[in-house]
Amino acid sequence: MKLIRFSEQLNKKEFIDLTGINYATYHGYESDKSRMTLDSAIRIFGHPRFNKYQDWFMYDKIDPARGQIAPLLAHSVQEKTTSSR
Repeated sequence: MKLIRFSEQLNKKEFIDLTGINYATYHGYESDKSRMTLDSAIRIFGHPRFNKYQDWFMYDKIDPARGQIAPLLAHSVQEKTTSSR
């Protein structure tokens, strides 16, 4: 979630204001302390601004022809993770 939020250049408050998700709930998702509910996923990926990340988030797949992309920062995080092994 943090990659999506950073790619959209939003702080937590802006993100939750757009999606209507409770701050504590969202913080739990972003810090991996709780699992996302279906209702929250619908709120996030149903929003026109975040719909483009749905396939990446749920299936780790992208399809640019359909407008499904990865967050801009996802590639740099993967490179750091792979290079540090």
